[in-house]
Amino acid sequence: MGFGTVIASIISVAILLLTFYVCSYGGFYMADLLANSVIEMQENKDEILKTGIKITNIYVDESEVFVSLNNTGSIKIGDYDYIDVIVKYSNTSGTAKTIWIPYQEDTSTSQSRWTVRNISPDLVNPGIFDPGEEMELKILLEDPLKKESVNWIMVTAPNGVKTSGYFNA
Repeated sequence: MGFGTVIASIISVAILLLTFYVCSYGGFYMADLLANSVIEMQENKDEILKTGIKITNIYVDESEVFVSLNNTGSIKIGDYDYIDVIVKYSNTSGTAKTIWIPYQEDTSTSQSRWTVRNISPDLVNPGIFDPGEEMELKILLEDPLKKESVNWIMVTAPNGVKTSGYFNA
């Protein structure tokens, strides 16, 4: 009769130790996951602080808008698919429009789109918008701009840093 009590006690202690191990492992896993998330969030904030873009010039040629950007930060920008361009303008019929313009290198479509026209000086990392360089965007709008209208454009980098400016058609 005493031997059965010893076996039951050993099994009970083993179950308690296993439960403690599982709970501890889960807690350590969650703490590690939280720490990694905080580190990643800090790295993203650090990148945002080091990124800077500024519109230096905007001019219009019928349904095309040309925007000159200067990379004033210390982070290079190369993911053009993730750069957002938003234009608020009045078309020739006087209708106010606010549209998001996608990046497309294909110039055969008649849809609104933007492309990189030029990066200068593009000596380091060709095709990448490096710090200190100036990039000219060519934005094609489906509807031509209304003459003498005041319009607005916003360009947002992949990490959320943005710049905006007004321009006349």
